[in-house]
Amino acid sequence: MSRSDQDDLIFKALADSRRRAILDLLKDAPRTTGELCEHFEKTLDRCTVMQHLKVLEKAELVLSHKEGRTRWNHLNAAPIQDIHSRWISSYATHAVKLLTKLKRDLEED
Repeated sequence: MSRSDQDDLIFKALADSRRRAILDLLKDAPRTTGELCEHFEKTLDRCTVMQHLKVLEKAELVLSHKEGRTRWNHLNAAPIQDIHSRWISSYATHAVKLLTKLKRDLEED
């Protein structure tokens, strides 16, 4: 899979607020699929949670493994860090330079 294709999968996965909520839950510690389903039981059924997990796994944002009948889901932040390094940090650096220049210009007036 090309780098561009992988980036597309990551951006697609991050585009949905429910998938971002799943990632937020996994930030602190790995969770079982059952625990994730319980968290969303009022808004999403188990099948929908599983579909979101598949999208996250395809983007390599979630890594899972089975222990007996229990499926554990772990956050893999490396793809997000790669996106940050490739896309966001360079824009952020430019934005900070612009804001610094604006601040100086305003202070001179």
